[in-house]
Amino acid sequence: MQINKSDINKILLIKPRGIGDIVLSTIVLQNLKEHFPSAEIHYLVEEFAKDSVENNPLVDKVITMRKSEFVLNVANRLRKEKYDILFDLYSNPRTAQITFLSGAKFKIGYGYKGRRYAYNIKVDSGRGNLHSAEHNLELLKALDIPITSKEISYYFSSEAKEKADSFFDKTVGEKTVVGIIPSGGWASKRCDKEKWIEIIKEVKNKFNSHFIILWGPGDEEDANYIHNNLPEITTLIPPSTVDELAAFISKCKMVIANDSGPMHIAAALNVPVLGLFGPTDPQKHGPYSGNSDYVIKSDLHCIICNKLVCPYNHECMTQLPVDEILTKTGKLLNEKA
Repeated sequence: MQINKSDINKILLIKPRGIGDIVLSTIVLQNLKEHFPSAEIHYLVEEFAKDSVENNPLVDKVITMRKSEFVLNVANRLRKEKYDILFDLYSNPRTAQITFLSGAKFKIGYGYKGRRYAYNIKVDSGRGNLHSAEHNLELLKALDIPITSKEISYYFSSEAKEKADSFFDKTVGEKTVVGIIPSGGWASKRCDKEKWIEIIKEVKNKFNSHFIILWGPGDEEDANYIHNNLPEITTLIPPSTVDELAAFISKCKMVIANDSGPMHIAAALNVPVLGLFGPTDPQKHGPYSGNSDYVIKSDLHCIICNKLVCPYNHECMTQLPVDEILTKTGKLLNEKA
C-alpha cells in the first residue's frame, strides 16, 4: 500500500520491552526518516527502557508506560497525539489492544492469531530465516517504504560518556580492554560463571588483555564471582543505568557477551562483539553488525532448544569450545589467533 507522504505528520513505533529488541527495532528509523522526512517519529516503551531510544536523533519523542498500566489509559494518551501511522513492532495481545484503541489512521502489525483485529494493514507473521532486526522491516515493506538502511543504532548521553571516560582513566588507563557481559534474560542463556573464568584466563594468556565486567541488575552474583576470582585482571564497573552501561561498552576494544540486550547495544555501537549462544539461534538473534561473530556448540542434540531453564546440565555453555572463542576473539581484536 502506498500512502501520500504529505499526509503523514506523526508516526508511532511500539516496542515496549526487551532492551535488545528495542535496539534491533531501530533498524526502521533511517528508512522512515528518508521516506517521511517531515514527519515526527515517536516511540512507546516501558519506563525502564527509555534510555534505549531517548538520545537517538531520529526519535522526536519517547512515550513511556508502566508494564501493568491500564490499556485504556495508555491508548487515551496516544489518541491525544493524533498519529497518522502506528507500527506495532511488538504485536503481542496487549500492544494489539493499545494499537486498536490508539486512534491512528493506519495501524500496522503482524497478523498473529487473535491480534489481527487490531490492524488495518496486516503483515505475514512468519519470520523464516530473517534476523530479528530485519523482521521489523517487514512492516515497512507493507507500505512500500524503500529499505535503504539496515543499520541499528544506540546513542548515549554526554553525562554517561563523562562517567565512562572518568572511570576508564582512573582504573584501566591505556590497557587493551575486553568487555565481559554476563547478562542474559533467561537462565539458560547465561554462560556459567565458572566457564567465564576459563574463558577469561585463556584470552588473557593469548592476548594479554584487561577485562571490564559490564553488569546490570540481576548480574551481581556472576559479576562478583568473576571479579573475586580474577581480581588482578578484571575490573567491575559501578552500578549503572542502561545509558551509562552503553557508554562503558563503547570504551572496549571488543566484548564477549551472552545473548542479551547489552550484546545488541555493543553491536549497535559498532564495538566488535563475540556472542556466546546455546538455547537461542544466532542466525536470528546474533549480534547484528559487520564486525561481530558468535560461538555455539552446534553438535549438541538439544542445541537451540529455546527453553528458559536447561533441563540437562547446561552443556551448551559448559562445553563451549574455548579454542574457537580464542580464534574468533583474535580476529575481532585484529590480532593473530
